[in-house]
Amino acid sequence: MYELSKGANVGLASLSENADSVIVSLDWTSPTGEGDADVSVLLLDADGKVRSDGDFYFYNNPVAADGSVQLLGKTPTGSGNKDRISFDLSAVPEGVDRIVVAASRYGGAHFGELDGLRLTLADGSGEGLLRFAIEDAGAVSAFIFGEVYRRGAEWKFRAVGQGYDSGLAGLATDFGVDIDDDEATEESLEAAALDGAAVDVPAEAAAPVRAPGADPTGLPVEAVAPEPTPAADREPPPPLAAVPAPRRADADAPPRKAPARPRTAKKKVTLPKAAKKSLAENETWKEARLFPLSALKSDRDREMRATSVLLSVMAQIPEFGRRLTAGFGAPAGRMETFTEVSLPNGDFPRRPDGVIRVERAGKLWTVLVETKTNGNPLKAEQVQAYMDIAARRGYEAVITLSNDVALEGSPLVDVRIDGRRKHKVALWHLSWAEVAHQAQMLIRHEGVGNMAHAWLLQELLHYLQHENSGCHGFQNMGSAWVPVRNGIDDETLCQGDPRSLEVVESWERLIRQVCLRLGGELGQKVLPVQRSRRGADPGTRRARLADQLCVEGRLQAEVRIEGTPGVLVITADLRTGKLRTSIEIPAPDQGYPLTWVKRLARRLAEAPADLHIETLVEGGTGGPRGTLERLRPEPADLLPRNDASITGFRLSLFKGMGSGRGNAESGFIRSVDDAVHRFYATVVTHLDRPAPRRSPAAERAAVG
Repeated sequence: MYELSKGANVGLASLSENADSVIVSLDWTSPTGEGDADVSVLLLDADGKVRSDGDFYFYNNPVAADGSVQLLGKTPTGSGNKDRISFDLSAVPEGVDRIVVAASRYGGAHFGELDGLRLTLADGSGEGLLRFAIEDAGAVSAFIFGEVYRRGAEWKFRAVGQGYDSGLAGLATDFGVDIDDDEATEESLEAAALDGAAVDVPAEAAAPVRAPGADPTGLPVEAVAPEPTPAADREPPPPLAAVPAPRRADADAPPRKAPARPRTAKKKVTLPKAAKKSLAENETWKEARLFPLSALKSDRDREMRATSVLLSVMAQIPEFGRRLTAGFGAPAGRMETFTEVSLPNGDFPRRPDGVIRVERAGKLWTVLVETKTNGNPLKAEQVQAYMDIAARRGYEAVITLSNDVALEGSPLVDVRIDGRRKHKVALWHLSWAEVAHQAQMLIRHEGVGNMAHAWLLQELLHYLQHENSGCHGFQNMGSAWVPVRNGIDDETLCQGDPRSLEVVESWERLIRQVCLRLGGELGQKVLPVQRSRRGADPGTRRARLADQLCVEGRLQAEVRIEGTPGVLVITADLRTGKLRTSIEIPAPDQGYPLTWVKRLARRLAEAPADLHIETLVEGGTGGPRGTLERLRPEPADLLPRNDASITGFRLSLFKGMGSGRGNAESGFIRSVDDAVHRFYATVVTHLDRPAPRRSPAAERAAVG
């Protein structure tokens, strides 16, 4: 992979033959696991400005209508996140000269607090082409990582590495985007009152941060002309002005009206959360469905039906099809899907479960699809055969689809890549849980183009969630689950036992699926937090967790839910057979401790009586604790007796965990899923609401 320094640039065609479609990834890690940022993209003309506000893509405008840009969302990596953006460079309009890739932070946070800042760029086959690492971003709340720009008929990439202290609002405004962000204390576009009123943007509010010794472009002098390298070339200084100079306010000019500013409200169609009252005479009447399930008798029937149902819906609903394929390098274009296609392969033709073809500007992007349902595993020899066929026929990729969940650094199937072949084929995996998650996000939260598409997605979701479809997601902890539990019970499990590593990998897959399901229901980002030492690979982290499992007999995971005050911790104690779900909330910055505990008790008025509350005190020594039922009449019992400083509170629920390795009613997987959903619904939701006010009579009684 080619390493770029700040200010350097390189032609994409010189690095790959598949550079028409690229995926840019922004990575960062946080020592606490809590740091995050949001990516944004701006399409600029030759003057360095957006052509309209529609050229600004961020969390509330994630997809370009022409498919040239698509924000793919976050995936967890170690103790941080990776945010990916798909670019179809062949679809970028002629009037666009540059594509700026940036990110922003809010609430007083800055990029200097994050570690491991870097940008990587991969081609359409998934092969990494270049990397740009940022050593010291500084105390800035918005940061431009790099830009993709035209040089004649060629696309090139430049490592910019420039920060803004005025946040995303200042950065976007400086590139010509009209936004309503007048309040100095509001740095988030999400909090701006985007109501279409006129706005004046002071020039000083959009001034970029410049490092000492920087030239007028904002880049350090030494970065403009780094040491020459074989694969990189240098452009004249003028094109380096990726960050334009601040615009000067014209005192005589009247305030500008922004006719169409970026808005947080979406106008796409979503299905109502509450179903209409049924017209059936009784519960025995079954609603007619587009995709029937009663005729499915064998695994082969389930695989064929599931493949056909999914591929047909992908072809009919463009936003859904793009969402599932853009991350695999697919361009935005006319999509057609096929099943049971016969492909020559020596004396015996092969029939992959499905084929996806996308046409864009006369070019075809083709992938083969191999599907498995129920607990059926993918077969390495079968996937290998499809990889070989795809390479010979010039196809771009093979997508495997099953109930299993792929993990970073732990492939589901091992395939052989022939390095002598000029054409490279990518191997991607998609879980049924992720398919259901994306359908749920579109029809219940983000919206689709029309009601017919929403109904079609609802039918797909009903099919996937039906017990007879075989598309239930990860549902088996594996053959090592029972031996490991027995080894923990009788204390014979030793460190280094490979079976403990299998259980850790299954646990990680389960947590990822829990995040997908909860995120789909809430319409929020729900991501696992994976703390690891900087530079450690996923295998090293899992080996450490496997050793902890052998010593302590516990599995633990952390989940961050967007909008919640802390990290949700899930602990499975295999020795006691109990599941613990908990969250730590920080103590308020102002007020008195007695006021804090009373407010917390009122806020949790509807929480379960068996909720455990523990006071966290400075120094880590144990503070007072008890159940909510006992503490409701006497909240003051949560105050430390030695006047120790309170740092926060830990809320926990306990339940027995299933013993079976599967997803049955008494299974471990079902018990974890139920525990997380119950904790969120009965505890976490109350933490987001303001504490209920008491009546004057109750206040007087409390004072008396």
